[in-house]
Amino acid sequence: MAPNDSAETNGTAARRPAGRRRAARYIVPVAVAGVAAATIGLVPALASSGDPDLPKITAQELIEKIAASDTEQFSGTVKISTDLGIPSMGGLAGSFLSGAAGGGDGGKGGSSADPQSKLTELASGTHTLRVAADGPDRQRLSVLDQASEYSLIHNGDEVWAYDSGSNEVYHADGKGKAPHGKAPHGKAPHGKEQAAPEGVPTTPKALAEEALKAADGTTSVTVDGTARVAGRDAYRLVLKPEQKGSTVGSVTVAVDAENGVPLKFTLQPSSGGKAVVDAGFTSVDFGKPAASSFDFTPPKGAKVTEADDAEAKAKAHEKPRGDLGKLKDAEGVGAPTIIGKGWNSIAEFKTPGGAALPSKASKDVPAEAQQFLDALGDKVTGKFGSGTVFKTRLINALMTDDGRVYVGAVTKDALVAAANAG
Repeated sequence: MAPNDSAETNGTAARRPAGRRRAARYIVPVAVAGVAAATIGLVPALASSGDPDLPKITAQELIEKIAASDTEQFSGTVKISTDLGIPSMGGLAGSFLSGAAGGGDGGKGGSSADPQSKLTELASGTHTLRVAADGPDRQRLSVLDQASEYSLIHNGDEVWAYDSGSNEVYHADGKGKAPHGKAPHGKAPHGKEQAAPEGVPTTPKALAEEALKAADGTTSVTVDGTARVAGRDAYRLVLKPEQKGSTVGSVTVAVDAENGVPLKFTLQPSSGGKAVVDAGFTSVDFGKPAASSFDFTPPKGAKVTEADDAEAKAKAHEKPRGDLGKLKDAEGVGAPTIIGKGWNSIAEFKTPGGAALPSKASKDVPAEAQQFLDALGDKVTGKFGSGTVFKTRLINALMTDDGRVYVGAVTKDALVAAANAG
């Protein structure tokens, strides 16, 4: 087993400030689950089968090894599991996840195969993924369920998504045309491009990069021995926030000793217990995948939805909404103010028109939805006045009664302190 070695981060390794890009993901308490989905991602890999003897390496050298990895071809299976501690309420939580992603519009121009809504399902439960990549222009991701399969394929200028359960296809093509006007593929596992929507990490590599961005002088980074993951020798890189008030206890990344590719990602909450995120390869091959892996032809009888048509139909069905609708649109009210730094970053913004959380009296929220909100929320008071903290095991949000929102991977006390200071 390689001896431990540590290095305090100083802002030089694989990051940029957690500024406007990350802040833009913070929506509102109703969409806390969606925020968490964009912040984290995947889960349980194979247990280690003995610790291999590997040459000594420092934490800084291992971070540099990840950053320098140029592996563009691979295929394999990933096990993912997330436990945010969100009550199911008969599947209502899943509906909030879908709504937060902008999909699932009740058939008004939408498609069950739309990746913006479909991939947010990875934010809860346990899933098995098949993944493959051949450079920046070809990737495939399949989510395997007991009775169905969902596939997302990027091949050149085209993106195809297929939901076998509903026999629906979603298609985007033409040099940048993609669902919801976004680029047809988000940041790839190895700094290239992939088929997943922006903000939805789908491999241990993507998750590790998100974690390393937070290692900006507020983090202890150590090499904590070695492991065997998916039959590969790996080093264990451990990141721990040095600041008090973060809901993140530690992040452990198993890094392939040969090529620097993260093979497994585990996020432990500061509150203890089961991992919030535990994602990793159960099998992996770094050879060139077969070209046929990225071919797709819509099955006979499948309903095909074009991205441009879906967007036009969705706009045609838009209509004024009540307070709950205004809250869901809150990310369009301008750039939030970022309070603090590193793991303790908190995004502050105001809801449209200073709207507060809908109450039972407003009759704007269905009874089940109100039950869901009540289950997540704790009433709090302070110098700022009063409000409600909506909590998960990772992301928490405070919404004040005068329409201010504070969101971050921090504790309830940290949110109240930020509101008091504001």
